[in-house]
Amino acid sequence: MDLGIEGRIALISGSDSGMGKETARLLLEAGVRVALTDKPGGTMDEAVAELAPLGEVIAVTGDVTRPGEVKALWQEVRERLGEPDIYINAAGVTGAQGDFLEVGDDGWQETLDINLMGAVRMCREAIPAMRRKGWGRVVLFASEDAVQPYVEELPYCASKAAILSLAKGLSKAYGGDNVLVNTVSPAFIATPMTDAMMEKRAKEKGLSFDEAIETFLDEERPGMVLKRRGKAEEVAAAVAFLVSERASFINGAGLRVDSGSVFTIAG
Repeated sequence: MDLGIEGRIALISGSDSGMGKETARLLLEAGVRVALTDKPGGTMDEAVAELAPLGEVIAVTGDVTRPGEVKALWQEVRERLGEPDIYINAAGVTGAQGDFLEVGDDGWQETLDINLMGAVRMCREAIPAMRRKGWGRVVLFASEDAVQPYVEELPYCASKAAILSLAKGLSKAYGGDNVLVNTVSPAFIATPMTDAMMEKRAKEKGLSFDEAIETFLDEERPGMVLKRRGKAEEVAAAVAFLVSERASFINGAGLRVDSGSVFTIAG
């Protein structure tokens, strides 16, 4: 299917691995010029080397919690590729975990600063040029946790609920300028982050890695009726659709990629 975005420019945060990198792959295959960004010290060089045969891709490092670095990375992308038409916010962390009464302010602030305020800072840079051009696509990564919170992950859940609200508000503010803002909400996708979660679970419970996944699905995610972790490319396909011309009448929507994990029809 032709996505109708050949020649567009995309910036993807949190894209040195996992869902962000797989989204970059699909966009490159669609003829989009892509800038990857993530914190220094990751696997950006490896990601660029892997993706470069597919099209024009660059890497720019920066920390979304630092306003100065956010401005600098956007400026570098503008100088090297041009003004992005597409922004995809995949940067995020699990953040502080544990009993609510034992998680301090620092844990909450760090989680919110990356997951929520990182998106806020990046969208401030993305949207003005999109409005001027009369065409823009923004996709923010939320999570099943946004509408189905888990008691050991409340800072993360709250940050992702805020992402849903942010995206809805932005969609109302700028949809009239043909800047469409939507979210995707994955659940338990095979990424380095969930690998680490399952390795920790396996060690704590004396299980193999595969057994850790199986028991986690049974005990913690009974709504995931496909009984497996999702694939990063399955989420990427949803994102690629939302930023395409095929989704030109979708604005302020949330697309779940969660194997049915969320039980409610609302939210």
